[in-house]
Amino acid sequence: MAKSKLVKANEKVADGVVGTYKKIENGVVGTYKKIENGVVGTYKKVEDKFVDKFLTHEGESVEDAKKRLAEEENARKQSAKEAAEKRAAAHSAGSATDIGKASVEASRELGRASVEASRNATKH
Repeated sequence: MAKSKLVKANEKVADGVVGTYKKIENGVVGTYKKIENGVVGTYKKVEDKFVDKFLTHEGESVEDAKKRLAEEENARKQSAKEAAEKRAAAHSAGSATDIGKASVEASRELGRASVEASRNATKH
């Protein structure tokens, strides 16, 4: 009988500790989520204002400007990837002259892509 009273008392203490722990955990997690949402929301507002002020073209919405910027970035990455592939192909050919020519051509292509992106940015 004494064991059963001790076991019951122990279970009550354990339930109390677990319940308190859960309350603390929920409070901490909830507070963290509120802070995180506030910081992310503020960042997005600042980002939108920056894009609106400095990167949009006349009559363009912030969302359209973000899409345009993402497309320009993807074009630059694709151009750089293609240039790297050409350099690698030239390198595997083994000729120093071919490597030099491919490097010059890749540089020209990167320059053209950059100029094109600049022109597109200044057109709007």
